[in-house]
Amino acid sequence: MSAAPPPTGGFVRRLGLFQATAINMSQMCGIGPFVTIPLMVAAFGGPQAVIGFIAGALLALADGLIWAELGASMPGSGGSYVYLRQAFQYRTGRLMPFLFVWTAMLFIPLIMSTGVVGFVQYLGYLAPGLGQGGGDLVGLGVIALVVLLLWRGIEHIAKITAVMWVVMIAAVALVIVAAFTHFDAGLAFDYPEGAFSFTGTAFWTGFAAGLTIGIYDYLGYNTTAYMGAEIKDPGRTLPRSIVFSILGIMAIYLLLQVGTLGVVDWHRMLDPDDIASTSVASAVLEETWGEGAANVVTVLILVTAFASVFAGLLGGSRVPYDAARDRVFFRPFGKLHPRHGFPVLGLATMGVVTAGGFLIGRHTDLATLIQLLTTVMVLVQALAQIAAVTVLRRRRPDMKRPYRMWLYPLPSVVALAGWVVIYGYADRNAPGRHPIEWSLAWVALGCAAFFLWARREKVWPFGPREIREDHTADPESEPVPVSP
Repeated sequence: MSAAPPPTGGFVRRLGLFQATAINMSQMCGIGPFVTIPLMVAAFGGPQAVIGFIAGALLALADGLIWAELGASMPGSGGSYVYLRQAFQYRTGRLMPFLFVWTAMLFIPLIMSTGVVGFVQYLGYLAPGLGQGGGDLVGLGVIALVVLLLWRGIEHIAKITAVMWVVMIAAVALVIVAAFTHFDAGLAFDYPEGAFSFTGTAFWTGFAAGLTIGIYDYLGYNTTAYMGAEIKDPGRTLPRSIVFSILGIMAIYLLLQVGTLGVVDWHRMLDPDDIASTSVASAVLEETWGEGAANVVTVLILVTAFASVFAGLLGGSRVPYDAARDRVFFRPFGKLHPRHGFPVLGLATMGVVTAGGFLIGRHTDLATLIQLLTTVMVLVQALAQIAAVTVLRRRRPDMKRPYRMWLYPLPSVVALAGWVVIYGYADRNAPGRHPIEWSLAWVALGCAAFFLWARREKVWPFGPREIREDHTADPESEPVPVSP
């Protein structure tokens, strides 16, 4: 595996393997498992919910190998934007990268907003009298602080992320140790009748809901792919950071899930008036080491949630930058801060959308917000990237690939099956919310926006297709026109 050429656009390669893995793991863990364990139990109807975390890990690993190959081959800022631009330019011009940026500006900050919702949810354990209005103000303040801390150079951010990663590991380790020092196997494996009835529709509906929650908890394994232009030796670092972070978080989640179920009766997690349904990790510490320890660990969980939002907006803010410099998104998004070299408008915009998503999540429910953001992501990112790996292997066999997907095409097939299950069951698992219809409407609106933009810019389908097969070419250089 060889190092990539220097990046264009003002970014500097300063993040090594440890920092890259820490960024991924901070984004992956965050508040996710601490708020979704009760949601997972509700989806499956019992402690067999551990199946959801295992299935989510398998899907994340299969999809992560797709990211690893694409990221190592095309280590530029923007992640999926770069990959879709290269794979689909031959037939649909700039449509697919445009649609990705269009949807990413929505689903990335919505993912971050769930982290802020969880932050306020756990803060309620320490301040039970916070109230709805107070919680809203705290959440908005957290988002503003994250944006402020990101308003600086990447070398300072790398140090902050490493510290937050240590806090995250400490938080989950304390919960796991507390749980297993008071572990009751009778509680952990108290399966209800019919828990593993694979022939019934109820199990598979619960499985689809659990898989959605599971993959949501693992999201973030691709964060460093969005920052490919800032990674040292990306051909080696990107694949390893993705695989290491998935395997590490998988071990943490399984221990956390089983340990929690061995301390807190799963029936309590289904009671909305019980603290175990909103702050289950705090309930574990309260049951094992007492209220004082529960308060300390709750503070660590709040720091962990903050770190997740921090890492997510760090990577996500880079997405529109590369697209804007390549004339596929609004040009102001292509400007970097003159001193610190970060994309100003991308960070500011995603901060605002995160705030809006946080308020929506606070006034609806977390499970529905997860279903909505996942369905949008599946169409334009997950399924499109599976196709992109195959397209690029066939069209560009000579492309430099420092890492090639293990057991190709098996991971692509596994990932495809998982994403189709999630999408196909979305309406059933969010009754009355219509996530499938909303995702299709958002993509259709993006197509309309693209055609209006393409007509103004006189590009395909209102001009010749433009093929640029060297992903390291200067985005400001003129592409080669190809007759339709």
